[in-house]
Amino acid sequence: MELRLAKVALVASLAAFALVVAYDNIVDYDSNYQFVRHVLSMDTTFPGNALMGRAITDERVWRAAYAAIIAAEGLTGLLLAAGAARMALNLAAPAAAFERAKGLAYLGGALAFLIWFFGFMVVAGEYFSMWQSREWNGQAAAFRLYTAVLGVLILLALPEREIR
Repeated sequence: MELRLAKVALVASLAAFALVVAYDNIVDYDSNYQFVRHVLSMDTTFPGNALMGRAITDERVWRAAYAAIIAAEGLTGLLLAAGAARMALNLAAPAAAFERAKGLAYLGGALAFLIWFFGFMVVAGEYFSMWQSREWNGQAAAFRLYTAVLGVLILLALPEREIR
């Protein structure tokens, strides 16, 4: 039972984080909008960067990309919260039922990984050369996030035992 409780608590914590991030990005829109704008426009990468042909300078694209990020963060939070709730409702259930209750948590965790690894490390970090920017480099923060997500997903994937 204790391991099941831990799984529920950790998934719920990730849900809370994703929902707060999405909320903050809506309420304090400009802070992270500036981040998206600078990363996509590549205006703080190394001078003479040979990859500048990838830069996007259209404000409509910046806003659409930021809206997609916020929507994905919100959806992540909702999937994780629903997954934690389903798991909580099945705490005392047989192992197979608790295992089935993890589905939305797996989906939320996968989406979180896609946001903070694929989005921030692959797309922003490498494709748009965010790693070259001193002011607008979010790779360290993204690393902390996706490693936390991976840790929870690994714990979540541990096989369930029958409760005695």
